[in-house]
Amino acid sequence: MGRRTRWAAAFTAAGLLAAVAPAAGAHAATAAQRIDLRVLVVDDGGPATAAIMNEMDISGTPYTVVKLADSNRPTINAAFLSGTANGQAEGKFQAVVLPNNAPFAAGSAEMAALTSYEQTFGVRQVDAYTYAQPAVGLNYAADPGYIGSLDGTTGTVTAAGLAGPFKYLKGTLPFEDNDPTVTESYGYLATPLATQAAGATFTPLATAPIPGSSSQGVLAGEYDHGGVSELVLTFAYNQYQEQYRLLARGIVDWMTQGIHLGYDRNYYEQHIDDVFLPDDRWSSTAKCTPGDAASACSGTPAESTIRMTPADVTYAQQWEQAHNFTFDFLFNGGGSDEQVAATGSDPLLTALTAAKSSFRWVNHTYDHPFLGCVQNTATVPWSCTTNADGSTAWVSKATIQTAITQNQQWAASHGFSTDNTELVTGEHSGLATLPQQPVDNPNLAPALAAAGVKWTGSDHSREANQRAVGSALTVPRYPMNVYYNAGHTNDEVDEYNWLYTSTAQGGSGLCTANPATSTCLPAPLDESTGYSSYIAPLEARIDLGHIIDNSPLPTYAHQSNLAEDRILYPVLNQIFDSYANLFAANAPIVNLRESAIGAELKQRTAWQAAVTAGTASGYRVGSTVTVTAPSGVAAQVTVPTGTVQQQLLGTSAFGSAYAGELSGWVSPGLLQGNVTLKLNAAGTPAAPAAGAATTPSSSPSSSPSAGSSTPPTSSTTPVVPNGVKNLVPLTVAGVAKLVGALL
Repeated sequence: MGRRTRWAAAFTAAGLLAAVAPAAGAHAATAAQRIDLRVLVVDDGGPATAAIMNEMDISGTPYTVVKLADSNRPTINAAFLSGTANGQAEGKFQAVVLPNNAPFAAGSAEMAALTSYEQTFGVRQVDAYTYAQPAVGLNYAADPGYIGSLDGTTGTVTAAGLAGPFKYLKGTLPFEDNDPTVTESYGYLATPLATQAAGATFTPLATAPIPGSSSQGVLAGEYDHGGVSELVLTFAYNQYQEQYRLLARGIVDWMTQGIHLGYDRNYYEQHIDDVFLPDDRWSSTAKCTPGDAASACSGTPAESTIRMTPADVTYAQQWEQAHNFTFDFLFNGGGSDEQVAATGSDPLLTALTAAKSSFRWVNHTYDHPFLGCVQNTATVPWSCTTNADGSTAWVSKATIQTAITQNQQWAASHGFSTDNTELVTGEHSGLATLPQQPVDNPNLAPALAAAGVKWTGSDHSREANQRAVGSALTVPRYPMNVYYNAGHTNDEVDEYNWLYTSTAQGGSGLCTANPATSTCLPAPLDESTGYSSYIAPLEARIDLGHIIDNSPLPTYAHQSNLAEDRILYPVLNQIFDSYANLFAANAPIVNLRESAIGAELKQRTAWQAAVTAGTASGYRVGSTVTVTAPSGVAAQVTVPTGTVQQQLLGTSAFGSAYAGELSGWVSPGLLQGNVTLKLNAAGTPAAPAAGAATTPSSSPSSSPSAGSSTPPTSSTTPVVPNGVKNLVPLTVAGVAKLVGALL
């Protein structure tokens, strides 16, 4: 028996060749509809369609835009919307977003083409913002109903919404009211028509009380009629508003029927900088920070410093346990050694050594040196020292490398577990710092490489995107208005007043000088109440906005904020309390360490580049989803629970559970040109009947721990979640390729 015969016999015995032999009637599958995993957006230039595009941008969902105002735009007709691919009827878009229910003129051939397409392929339509009217299954808002500001309104996600696209929410839908002098959100509240057109139904998904009435008016609802399914949204919004951000992922899930490229999760990471160091204290009399070389008090010795105590360590542990969350402690071992040298012991080191497994440890350099240019602190603000030839004097590679490796060695000698690929330099120094240092220290990249650093923190307020620093990549971090030089609330408020009040009000006037980046307070905050009544709620709202914006970036504060009055906790408590009131247990906060965040950002960048270039795509035929991406690029995918990945020897698990569905990264593997996912029966949209739209279903599922340090991906190399190997799917061509490779 020859080798090919032996291999064929082996595969037949294993049932593999039988598995790929065409069954009777298999040709019928070629006639099934193919739905491409891409969304069509008809854009009027308004904030509502922009908001939906933003959600698809940040989640990695491909879409095509047709701008109504563009005279050279394509005509939306049958050829634009559909075609044939490999002998199958192809729908080129899995969903349609319109600015309203009727963006074209009456009798428009383009609207007729869209309607026919949606009916034929079971594709859903979002009306991004429309007024209440019978054409969308609602009474006019004028009678009975309401037209006007929705600021401060508390809406409700209905039982149908919670069982459907908004299953990740608890039910409360608060509308922002950040400025009582302006209208921030406007809308129409009306009830569904008591008598719908024949065969039509309207299902409210989110409602709000109609003022002066006992009735609930619709904010969002599904209008099914004549084989078309519309998501009707009757309130104005933009991509930044909380009420929209709460609904954003559900809008995309509804229109894509829970099957789309890209995914959305809620992340929060709290970095605590300067652990073991004492932080200089703000001076309410000098209005600066003595001891800080970058301060207007430069050259003045610190009046006093702020440093955590063992009691603060115990409190941090208790808070973590109560909130199922892990702090990242960015440590400077030199601060402890300095304490031991001065007093003979360090109680904080003793306490943190006993509690070391409660926190994640990140290298913040040994003694927090400035690693950019050589600073000249004789000027205010500081400037870069120059050499005799006029060139910039830079901190050397050896100095930078020693600051990194000395802290690595200190951690190892004291039993602290670290990931030596992670780093955040003091003040993010070494990286470009405007206006004094417009470029990176040229010695930084080689020093990072020599120390084995792959991820280094940067300041999001200076540079929002990840970028390369030699072989390392940055991880942008959100700064907080909880100041490093404040351990007491009165110090925080005094400094806040100095920065955010005009000179006429006793402040610095910086807010007046920079109106584009800051707004002056109408009056100074009360030092005894201003923190709890104004600063903490505002900071909590900003940080919650990052969480619900699918941003994995960490937020940073300082060890001083966990000491003395422990002023960080009021902010954190409001963030976590608000989150718990808004989100269901199936959508916990995802809490990653720096290296995992860096890897997530790297993969997102590669995926988005492939989507933009048109080299990444996907489509669904019945219960099979096929995803294609360039070699080395992992794809983001969201599918219903029960979906599995098809492998050579059967199937394997895909992704991880979040928000009542499965999502994750996946890559084509050995001998495989694409990824094949098999939907479960409950999660597979039925083939559309004539004149009928399709409705998938999904069921709640378990979700990862809020304190988990395992991200959807946590590797610098794109991998299948949970370490599953990618093998060629069970197709005749696939088996032939594998047999050929083995011979």
